[in-house]
Amino acid sequence: MKVIIAGSGKIVYYLARQFAKKRIKTLVVTPHPDEAKDLAQRIGEPVLKGDATDPRILEEAGALQADAVLALTPHDEDNLAICQIAGKMYKVPRTIALINDPENEEIFHKLNVSVAISATRILSILFEEQAGFEEIGKMISVAGGNVSVSEVILREGSPADGAAIQTIAFPEEALIGGVIRGGKVLIPKGSTELQGGDRLIVIATEASLDQVLHVLTGEGKIE
Repeated sequence: MKVIIAGSGKIVYYLARQFAKKRIKTLVVTPHPDEAKDLAQRIGEPVLKGDATDPRILEEAGALQADAVLALTPHDEDNLAICQIAGKMYKVPRTIALINDPENEEIFHKLNVSVAISATRILSILFEEQAGFEEIGKMISVAGGNVSVSEVILREGSPADGAAIQTIAFPEEALIGGVIRGGKVLIPKGSTELQGGDRLIVIATEASLDQVLHVLTGEGKIE
């Protein structure tokens, strides 16, 4: 099986590493030269520097032989373009896109993107309908295996209270996927400051959960 991942950041790194562990042939395409070099060293696999919305780059990445293309950039228009090029020009059987604006979800489905994942929509369902985390975990389990989605309630005075996410010593295998605060669902950035009372949606490997809880709350297990 061959998979092409277009994008950058921690999620791309984690997926590429998980696929490598499962011996799934994976090629990451990123427009950032420094990240391309760093990723190649960390995952031990080639990384292609380039813009995946360019058909020539996708062809160079091996789209003609790919079983799936994952478009995980922060721009919906780019993710849609990548999936359209992969599916229509190179007949890739499975295209998966990250949707940043949930209002675009219908467009992705109408244009035959195989799987369109809206983090905002998932978090909204979680908050408004109080969906169980087991269900949500199944919805966003892309790599499979030992990934879990957990809720952490941040108490006032805890280690992460008032801290910007980018300053928290998170393990590489974990990230904060959403913050529920004051009745609203926030998609966090590195500069987002956490507050006591926040409900944090944490996506992490089972092995990293204890460390995650420790840096956030100082406690020893997920609540």
